[in-house]
Amino acid sequence: MRSVKNLLANKSATIISVNGAISVLEALQLMLEANISALLIIEHGKLEGIFTERDYARKIILQGRSSKDTQISDAMTSNLITVSPTDTIDFCMEVMTNQHIRHLPVMENNLVVGMISIGDLVRFVIDDQKRTIEQLEKYINT
Repeated sequence: MRSVKNLLANKSATIISVNGAISVLEALQLMLEANISALLIIEHGKLEGIFTERDYARKIILQGRSSKDTQISDAMTSNLITVSPTDTIDFCMEVMTNQHIRHLPVMENNLVVGMISIGDLVRFVIDDQKRTIEQLEKYINT
């Protein structure tokens, strides 16, 4: 069965996070440098929220707030949906589709062990399908 654990095994283990006291502008600069579209907010080892490009658009730009003067804790999403390494890829795709989200923190024993995006899921499914096709072609040709 295809699980989050399988996906994470083929992904960088680096988890990029910040504390809630940094400014939105600093968070955006970090996101640009790391080429990511979501950032985890972790305080004292506890996941407190997530800040995404969507949060920036809706909570900063559209409300006329200053990126420089707003702390990320004031713009983050704190009502988080998370998954575990044992959850299936299909379950994650269903959650993302139903909740209209693009990122899922992965939690194990109350610790963040990774984060997956909709792009990660799509790549994983495509690679899995390619392997299946190759195996079927090999089986047919033998």
